[in-house]
Amino acid sequence: MGTPRLRTIYGRYHNITTYGNRTGRRPAGLARTSPISKCTTSALAPTMVRAPDWHMQSDVLVIGGGLSGAVFSLRLAEAGVDVVCLEQGRRWSPEDYPGRRDEFELAALGPWHANPNVRRGPDDTPIADDTSDIKPMLFHGAGGSTILYSAHWMRFLPSDFRVRSLDGVADDWPIDYRELAPYYDAVDRQFGVSGLAGDPAYPPRPDYPMPPLPIGAWGERVAAAHMRLGWHWWPGSNAIASRAYDGRRPCVQRSTCRAGCNETAKASTDLTHWPKAERLGARLVTGASVARITIDHAGRADGAIYHDAEGREQHARARLVVLAAHAIATPRILLNSGGGGLANSSGLVGRRLMMHPLARIIGQFDEPMTSWQGHWGQSLYSMQFAETDGARGFLRGAKWNLSPSGGPLLAALYPRPGKRVWGEAMHRNVAEWLGRSAVWGITAEDLPDENNNVTLDAALRDRHGMPAPRLTYRIAENARAMLAFMSRRAEESFLEAGARRTLTRELVVENGWHALGTCRMGDDPERSVVDRWNRCHDIPNLMIVDGSVFVTCSSVNPAATIAALALRAADGVFARRRDMAVAG
Repeated sequence: MGTPRLRTIYGRYHNITTYGNRTGRRPAGLARTSPISKCTTSALAPTMVRAPDWHMQSDVLVIGGGLSGAVFSLRLAEAGVDVVCLEQGRRWSPEDYPGRRDEFELAALGPWHANPNVRRGPDDTPIADDTSDIKPMLFHGAGGSTILYSAHWMRFLPSDFRVRSLDGVADDWPIDYRELAPYYDAVDRQFGVSGLAGDPAYPPRPDYPMPPLPIGAWGERVAAAHMRLGWHWWPGSNAIASRAYDGRRPCVQRSTCRAGCNETAKASTDLTHWPKAERLGARLVTGASVARITIDHAGRADGAIYHDAEGREQHARARLVVLAAHAIATPRILLNSGGGGLANSSGLVGRRLMMHPLARIIGQFDEPMTSWQGHWGQSLYSMQFAETDGARGFLRGAKWNLSPSGGPLLAALYPRPGKRVWGEAMHRNVAEWLGRSAVWGITAEDLPDENNNVTLDAALRDRHGMPAPRLTYRIAENARAMLAFMSRRAEESFLEAGARRTLTRELVVENGWHALGTCRMGDDPERSVVDRWNRCHDIPNLMIVDGSVFVTCSSVNPAATIAALALRAADGVFARRRDMAVAG
């Protein structure tokens, strides 16, 4: 990550962002469509198309209308396959989101909070999390958690697929970076990602569909500091439009991304995928809370029992069933199915839960930087400490992302050392914070542990009487050591950038966005739940395409990898259709 190479970033960045390029033209040679989407799937689709004598609702039933469910459904709909998707939540409109309203920060702490136990909406499932060091953050609705996510769009590093081989811990994936790279390229285009190619921390890749968003005055300061320190930095890659793209408007830098995007700049699958899939014939059923997978006389998945929006029990039938419900909901459904659990001969359904422990460091500066503005994605990121260095006293590493610091309510309520203050002291805190601060978010790689798990709670139930999920999760000493080290380095980063003080939280409890690994992928049926093509070893016509299948979790945000894996799994349906004993 040499400094000379990093010094070229300023020139390249200024030449193509809104600071220097106002042409709005698409970079030459960048196709709008994915090379994967050009596969001749029309010849493959008839094996999955409904025959006149079938008495089923669909060829394929997808459970979950969020990130992976939308990617998978669109791919099959493009090939003419009859797809039904059951989504627990409702359809939302950009007009519903509170970002344009004065009470935005209050809404984000209540009805638009990312923790369903805080939000307690009519579509939400309670989660027993008193045995977890990190609280779950997720959202129900067409688009799933992409409605509320910050849209950081990062690829795994090649080493993330080979942790056992390189570091002697966890496991290797059955696939590698090169195998997933074309799917990363494809989903970058589908989601309309803004960024800058050429990051020396990664293998070569094509240009992003759009140039990066502005890094802000805070980003300029930190970038200059990292060049002096000889540390890596790179303009943030985000699934947020920096200019008009595929019907979406460009980001207005209001910094309200975490409660929905009123402008449609942020790529959520209710905008990027479901309209296209539905035009092609896919059916998205909202208000559908799935209780269990059903099995036919031959032991094949043939559908799901769900409660509709009116609370009536229904049975959706299909030849192929696909779980895309989230790494908490997917094992919950499997454990509640089959009179004792499905697809669990390995005993790993619900186990190996990873949650990405996160530290947050605030840098406060004397000079105003208008840091209440900006996208609430990542202004820039650093992979300086993402790989293992044995001298640090822990294995693996962390990804850093720099962001603006939000509005006055966050400034007033943010935890500080000592007692909470009110009155004049609170006003002073707000004045010192608002527009003069920046935030390093430090995401630590979480190693899988079978004692960290999702199970069915013995007492807590959802509104339909189904057992709620219980999270059991403890942060390992390796991750705690990592967060302590990274926090000291992040403080050093801000001080080098000219901050007059730093505020550090080495563990942010309310930040469990990245639940992963609860139905891991692998070649060995005794040590994994799904194979390399996301098919359950025990039931080949039952697939899992969400973050449950992660073998390790990297230190980067998982959205791009979840989407790429789902697209690859959809292609696998056609390529391996003869091996898939569908119901019927």
